[in-house]
Amino acid sequence: MAKKVKAGKVPAAVVTDNAFDPYTVIKYPLATEKNIRQIESQNKLVFVVSPKATKADVKKAIEQLYNVKVMKVNVDNSFTGVKKAHVKLSPEHLASDVSADLGLI
Repeated sequence: MAKKVKAGKVPAAVVTDNAFDPYTVIKYPLATEKNIRQIESQNKLVFVVSPKATKADVKKAIEQLYNVKVMKVNVDNSFTGVKKAHVKLSPEHLASDVSADLGLI
């Protein structure tokens, strides 16, 4: 039996937001000594992201914001509530170029 909805209310499943905002997914880039070494050796960037962000969200946001191709995204959840995304870029896009634009190196 279908669930009845009161007049003027829309069920949560029906409400969809098609507007994707990459600025709500990506909070800021992380520049530690280890992350700088990853930029140079592994072509990886590290970002602090929203706790609700998925790997697909992070990939889409990075590709939109920085016009690069992302090969892989690894997510690290800490017990303090900080969620970090390790983003590996494709070989034709250098992480050092993106990090220079961000002011990391």
